[in-house]
Amino acid sequence: MRELILRPFARNVPINGWTRYALVFAFAAAIAFFTVFAPAFATFSNIDSVLLNTVAPLAIVALAMTVVASLGAVDLSVGTAVDLASLVFVTLVARGVGLPIAVVAALGTALAVGLFNGVLIASFGVEPFLATLGTLFIGQSIQQLATDGGQPIYLLNQALPQAFSMLGHGRLLGVALPLYLVAALAFILHLLLARSRHGRGITVLGVQARVARYSGLPVRALLYLAFALSAVSSGFVGLILSSNVKAYVPLAGNGYLLNAIGATFIGATLSSSHRPNVPGTLVGVLLLGFAANGLLLIGWNFYWQQVAIGILIFIVLAVGTLSSPRR
Repeated sequence: MRELILRPFARNVPINGWTRYALVFAFAAAIAFFTVFAPAFATFSNIDSVLLNTVAPLAIVALAMTVVASLGAVDLSVGTAVDLASLVFVTLVARGVGLPIAVVAALGTALAVGLFNGVLIASFGVEPFLATLGTLFIGQSIQQLATDGGQPIYLLNQALPQAFSMLGHGRLLGVALPLYLVAALAFILHLLLARSRHGRGITVLGVQARVARYSGLPVRALLYLAFALSAVSSGFVGLILSSNVKAYVPLAGNGYLLNAIGATFIGATLSSSHRPNVPGTLVGVLLLGFAANGLLLIGWNFYWQQVAIGILIFIVLAVGTLSSPRR
């Protein structure tokens, strides 16, 4: 198999001094700023809404991206996994199929997306960027063909089991269930990447693919594992979105792609070796989610929000790498 050429996180050099925590400082500064200048920002209802509707789904997709980023690659098809899982889930529920079967079928569809990427990358040697870009285009076409050009599928006039709404709005001990899912997924992926043999193999593959191959690591299996985990994790967001709006909305998952990449990139600055990591990704998601909410509350429109968030990402990346030595 050819060496991966996408290396956004390939260097593995230490970051020294306080600049390593630029992301944490930026998040704390953003919270303080919006608390002062947007009185509604620090209210319980606003924080709860941001965590449930913005942070939770973005965190899941960003965690999925973190697994692939550990390979030194980017998965452009995470939104496709979200959308196809939602399409299958809503379609089966609309036809009266039991909820457990619909959930399994939806996650199985997401898994198929990941395995398809794995076949292209691990078996045929297609570069990850091109492979997942192709999967993105194919997924968009499938959605349009299956929905007469991209028509939403609504469940508003259909009797739904109580568990359907629980997926997106259910609470346990006052905490929304999607946040439990984020915590569980973060815990599992952190153990996988930081503690397990397979996780260390993925990291080695991301730092130096040739060394990984010559050392006898199961490179193909690791590629399949990473892209399968990415797709299945993203598939859970399809279930959450379907539960929240009681519908399938075509191409909704692609809206998470750029923010997931951004959160993963800036989250890498939190690592002493400048590598993708679960804690950093979560802080990056919190920063992007609450910054967008705060800018909205102080009256900035969507376009200026994107400008401000882009500048914020540049600042965090610049400060975070300020003292990192160059090879």
